[in-house]
Amino acid sequence: MTMRMPHGHFVVVTIVAGLAAAVAIAVGFAGHRLRNIKVGFMSLAYLSLAGVFFLHGLTTPGFITHDYELPAMFAQFSVLLASLWLALSAVSTDHRLVRAIAGRRQWLLPFWLLVLLLTGLYTVQMPHRIGMVPLEDNPYKWLAAGITLAACAWTFYRYWRSYLHAGFPLQRAVVYSVSLIISAQYIIVEGTTWRLSWWLYHLLLLSAMLVMVAGLFKQYFSQGSFSSSLRVLFQSDPRAWLEACKTPSVRALIMATEAKDEYTAGHNNRVALYALRLGEEMGLSKDRLRAIAQGGVVHDVGKLKVPDTILNKAGKLTPEERRVIEQHPVSGYDMCKQLGFLGDELAVIRSHHEKWDGTGYPDRLRGEEIPLLARIAAVADVYDALTSSRSYRQAMSHEEAMAIIIGGSGVHFCPSCVQAWQRLTAADAEFIGEIAASSRSLRLVHKAVQ
Repeated sequence: MTMRMPHGHFVVVTIVAGLAAAVAIAVGFAGHRLRNIKVGFMSLAYLSLAGVFFLHGLTTPGFITHDYELPAMFAQFSVLLASLWLALSAVSTDHRLVRAIAGRRQWLLPFWLLVLLLTGLYTVQMPHRIGMVPLEDNPYKWLAAGITLAACAWTFYRYWRSYLHAGFPLQRAVVYSVSLIISAQYIIVEGTTWRLSWWLYHLLLLSAMLVMVAGLFKQYFSQGSFSSSLRVLFQSDPRAWLEACKTPSVRALIMATEAKDEYTAGHNNRVALYALRLGEEMGLSKDRLRAIAQGGVVHDVGKLKVPDTILNKAGKLTPEERRVIEQHPVSGYDMCKQLGFLGDELAVIRSHHEKWDGTGYPDRLRGEEIPLLARIAAVADVYDALTSSRSYRQAMSHEEAMAIIIGGSGVHFCPSCVQAWQRLTAADAEFIGEIAASSRSLRLVHKAVQ
């Protein structure tokens, strides 16, 4: 069946692609504020898909050009660029290339938007030059299609494995979205212009973007209204940011961790709060405070990999059991690097049990080899552990816990972090008392439930 509608194609594709590009830009800004490089790469993928597809509609023959090759070339180019960015989003965030890009992530969206705008302007001014790109000629179209399919297959595999492991909505959405892009790619190379299948691939590409956006909203904005979520996300108060960090998916991780270890109820949140205040005392930037908040609330997520018999053992651990426990920072690191966490958050998760004298775990880092945010988190983590009840002892008083932390300065803890903690607890004893009181209240609730 043939439906030859150049005017309809020009209007519908151009308008829809333009609106989709605006949504992709908004997702990119949200990804930057969320400090999640995978969301940033997804934004660039769908911005490429929408932006280049806008040119696909704009170059419909009979409007700005009579070149019949341009729309097909831009269709292929859009899925090629999108698949490459999606493949990059599937790479672990501790990869050297991803770390290098993440270090300049604030420029990523503006730079790529500028590239797409310049490409659009050049197309309008020089359509005959753009038409010389041989993406519609053999063997180039098959090469482009092959690269697209290979990138999509890699992305599908990585996100499907991650979804089986963590079950996050965005991971599932990317799997569906990539499947739709693969179907569209097949039609692009095998379909005939103006036939029904040719119209279908336009719908497939739009659906691919809508599925991704739906997954993104479900993962990050399903608590409360969308507008209230955005207000929290863009506040500058780091303690408000702590709430923004606890997206539905992160809350699920925290709840699963605390369900395995009944004595850590509320521990993640308290450690994040203590670390935030200590970071403020030490003059950290807003961006690093956000990082320590996000890393702090999931710093013990690796305990999900520790058997319950070891994690909740009341007696002394054997050397073998101790080695299992000491792997939980690595397990948490491996889990979170697949979820888009940046290097600062990953450092908190992996290195919060390192010691200043090099006897900590898992990497035996020493002194300033230990990332600063991890050194801050270590003080917060131990203070909360000491002032919380465990199966083998009652909670210590503030004075007893402070004596242990001060005694560990230069041995277990970074001296400057300990000094800042002393200043903080002396100047803001009310805050420390409030957090400790919340710990005692939560323990009473748990006992009542049991």
